[in-house]
Amino acid sequence: MQSGISLAPGLIGTPFTHPKRVVVFDLDGVIVDSFAVMREAFSLAYAEVVGDGDAPFEEYERHLGRYFPDIMRIMGLPLEMEEPFVRESYRLAGRVRLFPGVTPLLRELRERGFRTAIATGKAGDRARHLLETLEVLPYFDHVLGSDEVARAKPAPDIVLRALELLRSRPEEAMMVGDAVTDIGAARAAGVDAVAALWGESDATELLASGPDAAFRRPADLLAVCPPVTDAA
Repeated sequence: MQSGISLAPGLIGTPFTHPKRVVVFDLDGVIVDSFAVMREAFSLAYAEVVGDGDAPFEEYERHLGRYFPDIMRIMGLPLEMEEPFVRESYRLAGRVRLFPGVTPLLRELRERGFRTAIATGKAGDRARHLLETLEVLPYFDHVLGSDEVARAKPAPDIVLRALELLRSRPEEAMMVGDAVTDIGAARAAGVDAVAALWGESDATELLASGPDAAFRRPADLLAVCPPVTDAA
């Protein structure tokens, strides 16, 4: 793990040592481009609960991948912000878009025999609602939210639960995420970690966390996803 990684397009590190048959994805910043909506929902929730002043969204961004209440505790903000944040996120969900190339990637993974799951910092119901709205929910065997496990990322619980549901051993799986918390959760679960660099995350920080591979476009992931065989 944590082999040398350059910043070329479609970059990868050392090939995985075991064939893969499972891909666990984070949601925001990997499958969906939700940062503009997230910023607006956070700002509205901050104004409603805290009051005047600029909402510290840049600090909030640094903790993405964690469960919203955990971020509020870390930032010292009122937990009461969750209700308006979730309300506004649902209201604005129609403005969230899939990243270009995500649907063809998911379709091709299915054709190659991969099983897939979502492991997100969002609550599970909200994640499933969003994916259904975007018409890609059927591409995932399971969608798990941080409210559905004992400990949110960077703890390994949500990744381990996905593996349990998919009946997969850790060495058969990879976790694709855009946050340091994703890389940490993957490593703690014993699965290979893939950094998604096509969103708005800080690539330097993400690469410094030591992913096993990293890619600039969703389609580049297929380079490490050959068709599943019985020998995998």
